[in-house]
Amino acid sequence: MRWLVVACAILVAGCAAQGELGAVRWYDHARRIAPQAGKVWVCHGFGCHYKTPVTFSRRDIAAMRKIMGRPSSAAAERARIRRLVAWAERRVAAEAGSANDVAGLDLGNARVRGQMDCLDEATNTTSYLLVAQERGLLRFHRVARPVARGYFLDGRYPHATAVVKADGAAYAVDSWPVSNGAAPLIMPLDEWFKQAPRRIRT
Repeated sequence: MRWLVVACAILVAGCAAQGELGAVRWYDHARRIAPQAGKVWVCHGFGCHYKTPVTFSRRDIAAMRKIMGRPSSAAAERARIRRLVAWAERRVAAEAGSANDVAGLDLGNARVRGQMDCLDEATNTTSYLLVAQERGLLRFHRVARPVARGYFLDGRYPHATAVVKADGAAYAVDSWPVSNGAAPLIMPLDEWFKQAPRRIRT
């Protein structure tokens, strides 16, 4: 469990030390690998213990473009973002071995290939969204750096999420509470910060 606290501390420390740390710069700060020309490094095994490179082909980008379409509002685009992240998780599953990734945090799965904690999920979701952003598929949103909540001292387990922003408002894009390939939760970031922790299975 100590690795989870330390990793979430790194996420939050980045906010204090760097201010508005951009999504791409965040990867260096958090010792992750940022997407490059449609290639992502899928984190798994908890705390990004394993990193599996996956390249989105032209056909993949075309599929992403079809999913995103041309929504008429930010709210409509967030609904499409949910579909996009779910699709991306299914797309990388064979290569990362994550098809059976379980929802939430099962401590028995730490260091198991293909299983992901919230840090893996936040990193991967950010990577998928950056690929979409770089291809001009996001009309209303910009991808921000992941954030974390909870330190045990406040009675909550540490938990991280990906973030997008639109018109000055920030939204959590949280894939951790759901199984691989299911649509992530999207909600105002302020609301996400106030939530009670979900139960950790041991």
